Amino acid sequence: MADMEGLTEGKHYHLDKPQATGGFFLKGCDSLDWGMKNRLARIFNPKSGRTVMLAIDHGYFQGPTTGLERVDINIMPIAPYADTLMLTRGILRSVVPAAYTKPIVLRVSGGTSILKELSNEEIAVGIEEAIRLNVCAMAVQVFIGGEFEKQSIINMTKMVDMGNRYGIPTLAVTAVGKDMARDARYFRLATRICAELGATYIKSYYIEKGFETVTASCPVPIVMAGGKKIPELDALTMAYNAVQQGAAGVDMGRNIFQSQSPVAMLKAIKAVVHENEKPEKALDLYNTMKREG
Repeated sequence: MADMEGLTEGKHYHLDKPQATGGFFLKGCDSLDWGMKNRLARIFNPKSGRTVMLAIDHGYFQGPTTGLERVDINIMPIAPYADTLMLTRGILRSVVPAAYTKPIVLRVSGGTSILKELSNEEIAVGIEEAIRLNVCAMAVQVFIGGEFEKQSIINMTKMVDMGNRYGIPTLAVTAVGKDMARDARYFRLATRICAELGATYIKSYYIEKGFETVTASCPVPIVMAGGKKIPELDALTMAYNAVQQGAAGVDMGRNIFQSQSPVAMLKAIKAVVHENEKPEKALDLYNTMKREG
């Protein structure tokens, strides 16, 4: 302990300045515990209130899809440019160096492959494992309207309970069945159910008509899912429209790692998300960095 020599009585209590009690920068998160907020403040940039997550967890049900054949070669060189990395525990342990300091969002649901009914997932990773791996959030797939809807919702609520106990946020990932309409009404339903049952934040798809009603009716942050690979300008435009209509960032995978220049695409997406850069200028940035290698 500090010695007593030179100890003086405090004088500067700033009685005219009450302690600041400003709200947390993410909507719906002000009542969370300190540890939960601290993890969210690593995932989301506190200045912009947004995030650019790089999703590489596709292998848990798709296997080695294009661009993810070798995560060590294709992904790790670009991973430092993302705000957050979303992946499975197997890839985290086997490929990602422990010196990698960007926040990790860990896929914790699973159990089926593209050969079977995808909604038949269960919790595949326990909370102790998430703690051991020092992750910043846990991702659970939720299949609203799917064959195993109830099971997937209960998977999420169980992780919410465990996450709240130990200060780890739960990301609910909305999945759309092949026979379901991708419209505002569906996504308002799916995201609101997840939020009502405790999800800390939600990953959902962008739709051209009514997306602002999806973000407005959801009381917690929504990050936009990137979906299948589309032309760079289209992906930049989708990201721009999403954040302008209330999304708190994006979680992109194939539109990053299947791009001809993944680093350039990541930087262009970050300009759109954090700096509100227009899609056309972001594309110019992408092309310039692509030429420069």
